[in-house]
Amino acid sequence: MIESHAFFSKMVDELVEFSEYDPELANGIKWLDDQAQKKGITFYDMVFEVLYKHDVNSKAKDWLSTRN
Repeated sequence: MIESHAFFSKMVDELVEFSEYDPELANGIKWLDDQAQKKGITFYDMVFEVLYKHDVNSKAKDWLSTRN
């Protein structure tokens, strides 16, 4: 679990570094940071929450499309 946490943190850190060259990414990171502060959670937790929700929603849409 520590390995996956370290991998995730490194991935997020690299996105933050890359945002220096991508204004849209930089705006998204600032928004995520603001949301994390409002919720009283870490930036990393906020990124995980957003990615997790996206994954769950994508899988739900796929499941619905195969049921019909």
